[in-house]
Order: sequence, then C-alpha cells, then structure tokens
Amino acid sequence: MITAIREVRRAKGLTLDEVARACVPPTTAQTIGRLETGTRTVSVGWLNRIAAALGVEAADLVKLPDSADIAVAAILDASGAHAPRQPASVVPPRAAAGLVAITVAGSVGDYRAGDEIWAERLAPEQFATALNRDILVPRPAGRFVFARLIGRDGDKLHLLPLGSGARQQVVTDPPWIARAATLIRAL
Repeated sequence: MITAIREVRRAKGLTLDEVARACVPPTTAQTIGRLETGTRTVSVGWLNRIAAALGVEAADLVKLPDSADIAVAAILDASGAHAPRQPASVVPPRAAAGLVAITVAGSVGDYRAGDEIWAERLAPEQFATALNRDILVPRPAGRFVFARLIGRDGDKLHLLPLGSGARQQVVTDPPWIARAATLIRAL
C-alpha cells in the first residue's frame, strides 16, 4: 500500500518523534519512519493510530492510484520564489463529511466574486472554536447570516457582518454554525 504519511507529516511541520509520541499508545520515531518508507507493512490499525496523531482521517494517508498530487514547483517567501530542496507535492482539496459550501457572487469583506468558501459544520458545544472566524449561521425561513463571530454570551452569538459600516448582529440559539475552513479562489 502506498501511503502519504510522510507528506502529511511534513505538511504539518512535525518530526518523526513528535508523531510517534502523539500516537496512542506512543511508539518510536524509527517505527513511524519504517511505516512511512514502506519497509514495514502499514495495517489499518497503524493507519488509524497515525491519522489520529496527525489530526487527519485515515483515508488522507492512503494514496489511490487515480488521485493526482500536484508537484510543488516553487516555494514563495518574502525573499522570492525558490525551488524546493526536496521533491514535494500537495494534494488537491477533497470534500469531507460535515462540510458546507458558500459561493461568493459579489465581493464582500476579504472575499471576491467567484470564490468558494468551504465551511465545517459545528454543533452548539463547539461554537467557541469559531471565535474571531467567519461563520455561516442559519436563520428562520431559509435565510443565513455570514459574519465574523466576535463574541458569545450564553446562547447568544455576537456577529460582525463583513461589509463596511455594518452593525453588530446578535443571533440567539442557532442549531448549528459553519466555520470557514478553506478558501478556493481561481486566479
């Protein structure tokens, strides 16, 4: 089985030792290295342990023959564009369970017409994780509010709409919200 353990680990900026210690139960960096390189067979159990340690789904660690990775041609920083020191690739975004999409028809705030915003649905007990993030909030009669969550007071959410000059809104007890997670923008 071909895995993407090394690519995901590097993308998250983790060392072999950090992943090994994050596994439950903990293992050694040498074991993680062997699983990455294929010198040790990767079982479903190992995939699940490593995925949990990396904070991804086990399916994110399996390379399918028909999935196309995109080669990294350059790395951009403040000093300009540079060739990567080692071959690298990125995986195109894929939809996960619980995502909803927002398409932008007219520019507002940081978003431009044509953008797609992928947002993670959150239950009320998870609302605090969206503080100072853009969220989609359902309203009665099929309406929505898309705004920045600036505060929470009990069951009340304090929202700042993205348009300039807009006033703060308060929404009480929404059944769920969706926190903006990924911006897809064609250049």
